[in-house]
Amino acid sequence: MPDYMLAFILAAGTALLVTPGVIFLAKKTGAMDAPDPRKVHKKPIPRIGGIGIYIAFMIAILVIKSYTPLVPEVQFELTGLLVGGTLIVLLGIIDDYKNLPAKVKLVGQIVAACVLVIAFDVRIDFITDPFGDYMYLEYLAIPVTVFWIVGLTNTVNLIDGLDGLAAGVATIASITIFLVALQQDILLVAVLTAALAGAAIGFLYYNFNPARIFMGDSGSMFLGYMLAGISVIGAVKCAATIALIVPILALGLPILDTTFAIVRRYRGGVPIFKPDKGHLHHRLLDLGFSQRQAVLLMYVISALLGLSAVVLTEVSAQVSILIVCLVIAVVLVGAKKLGIFRLNDSAHQH
Repeated sequence: MPDYMLAFILAAGTALLVTPGVIFLAKKTGAMDAPDPRKVHKKPIPRIGGIGIYIAFMIAILVIKSYTPLVPEVQFELTGLLVGGTLIVLLGIIDDYKNLPAKVKLVGQIVAACVLVIAFDVRIDFITDPFGDYMYLEYLAIPVTVFWIVGLTNTVNLIDGLDGLAAGVATIASITIFLVALQQDILLVAVLTAALAGAAIGFLYYNFNPARIFMGDSGSMFLGYMLAGISVIGAVKCAATIALIVPILALGLPILDTTFAIVRRYRGGVPIFKPDKGHLHHRLLDLGFSQRQAVLLMYVISALLGLSAVVLTEVSAQVSILIVCLVIAVVLVGAKKLGIFRLNDSAHQH
């Protein structure tokens, strides 16, 4: 059995087994998500599900690492990813219990990103344009990589608004990066994304509507951080343009939702960190979709974006530019139709 298959099965199986224990722990320790006007659920729900996702991912990776000889450089990168991921989970757990201020959380995310980028030297040193020319980032390499990691950590965090949404979207993004890693023969990235997809799917069993547990910030930030870190490692291994375009498309839904939220809040004169009810999932619920229908529709959109990312790796530069332009056009038209750029009146009331 290939390592990536084993990683997937181990992670999914572990998540299925440990999540009921996490639900019990949350109820015992008061890590409950209480309903409020902005949230969709009606009764308190356990919210430290990220612990289950983290344990499942770590067990899968550590088992495979125990019998796979790694070259020192890869070993070093992998250690950095696991250390950084552990820090972000700890930050998320504190937040799930204490509700940290947004600025404190941001500082914590930057520290976790810096551990990977500075202490373990995992960074984006150059970008290739669609025509294959290299652009070396030089002194910008560290800030660009930190921004990338913190940005993706927050995009997955922000989309976690409906039962099963963040877990499903992260699974689809992981599978997309996994398929491209296999095409490019980057086995480390394939194993990591397979384990991440397995952990998220195993958790999704308890998190799909009606959810018995939420992943909380511990889960959403961990998934975002891992997808960001893994894609940087992938970018280092494969000098193609696609290395970073793939995760951008694979996570297109949360990235766009976050971007639209920033634009919407800026235009409405509302602080950027202030939550509102203008996210795509809120709009779909306003249109009369049920939670399940809204989530399934967003899975389909994510899967189509993921598919276009996989296709990109197989076509010429010119065709790939065309695909990206087409995707952007469709998204902008759809966003305008749904009124994503408008601030909801309810956003001002709460």
